[in-house]
Amino acid sequence: MAILILLGVLLIALTAAGLALRGSGLRMALFHRVQAILHRGDVVRSGDFTDVIFLHHSVGRNLINQGGVRERLTEAGFRFWDHDYNWEGLTRPDGTLAGYSYGIPDDNTDPDGLARLFAQPVYDWPLNGFSGLMQHEVIIFKSCFPTSNITSGEQLRQYQEWYLGMREVMDRYPDHLFIAVTPPPLNPAETDPETAARARAFADWLTSDDFLASHPNLSTFDLFDLLAEDDPAAPDFNMLRAEYREGTDSHPNQFANETVGPIFADFIIQTARAYHATMPNGQ
Repeated sequence: MAILILLGVLLIALTAAGLALRGSGLRMALFHRVQAILHRGDVVRSGDFTDVIFLHHSVGRNLINQGGVRERLTEAGFRFWDHDYNWEGLTRPDGTLAGYSYGIPDDNTDPDGLARLFAQPVYDWPLNGFSGLMQHEVIIFKSCFPTSNITSGEQLRQYQEWYLGMREVMDRYPDHLFIAVTPPPLNPAETDPETAARARAFADWLTSDDFLASHPNLSTFDLFDLLAEDDPAAPDFNMLRAEYREGTDSHPNQFANETVGPIFADFIIQTARAYHATMPNGQ
């Protein structure tokens, strides 16, 4: 009965928005919210941490599609959802588009946007972006490569503060596993050595004990390290590797995705299984 009332209120709001704000983003957002509620039962949480969602933008999309991530997880018995920009929304474990999104605020997955997302109240139903993600057992999230344009130490510290605030939220939900993904490095055409060094410092911090120790339901996949040049003598040190780039584009190329995709999928599988084993009924 409660859900019927809720749907009624949302549908009335949707109709009103359609009359007053035809063609606006609000109308579409309300439509997606109703769809997320109606399809809540499509998410199957069995308590074994095999229901996974990955929040990303274009780099993540290419990594999934070109790196065989969904196929590898499916073979291992996982249900892998992913959430792209709101206009594309969710993709189901079978690879089909769900036709709705969870409504990520402002479509912002930069650190400030993630901090805002994690600050949303959590409901049993997908009434906001974070509650949508929390329908799933394993929540993976990343910022895209513009985040690696860290122009000052103050900006780096602000990033860290936002992530520490997000970590406080994660600590409240030991029945969920959270996997942060370090932002990918920038193409040398889009950065400089000092900025790239700060991007490396941020990735190193996200994988350090300073961030992870004593937080068992939090792990970090170091995408930055896998994609960045690691030779200190190289002119593109801490930038997107030569073999992983095309021209001046900071999107990793297909070779990069084919190389990193299986590593990413295996990390998810191993991390989820290890955390499940720590649960009272884990095996």
